[in-house]
Amino acid sequence: RLPTGLFVSPYQHNKMLMPKQTRKTILSTLFKEGVMVARKDFNSPKHPELDVPNLYVIKAMQSLKSRGYVKEQFAWRHFYWYLTDEGIQYLRDYLHLPEEVVPDTMKKQAKPEAPRRPMGGGGGRGGYGDRDRDSYRRGPPGGGFGGEKKLGGAPGGFEPSFRAGFGRGAPGAGRGRGG
Repeated sequence: RLPTGLFVSPYQHNKMLMPKQTRKTILSTLFKEGVMVARKDFNSPKHPELDVPNLYVIKAMQSLKSRGYVKEQFAWRHFYWYLTDEGIQYLRDYLHLPEEVVPDTMKKQAKPEAPRRPMGGGGGRGGYGDRDRDSYRRGPPGGGFGGEKKLGGAPGGFEPSFRAGFGRGAPGAGRGRGG
């Protein structure tokens, strides 16, 4: 029973209460990584990555989504949420973080340096050394692959014949024709 004079908005009845520390844990993890994943299992006692109930994670992300702070994807029973620019600013204000701190998804990844190959010279692909690409496509020096050069194609006297009753064109052999 509500005390008299207390106004309750019809939009507030479905709001979920959760401990402030739990909300802070969820939001700080979201800010740190820039993304959040949760299985669509409302009865799961614990989120796989956080020490909070899975339902709390889903509901906190739904709240952020309704305000435009995250974008949601759903595939194969999993929710995927990505922070928007407005969400990054909101979480910075909520968690009292400086402007220099950014989520991991916004940081530039240092690309591992690939081993350098010598330009031109020997040791190239297929052992052709300093020849150009066309010589590689023509085949090995001295004649071709496996001896004499053979001409492709059918022998001179080959005459194909197409008879009814074989393959797809056979009368009565198709699907759904009865018989």
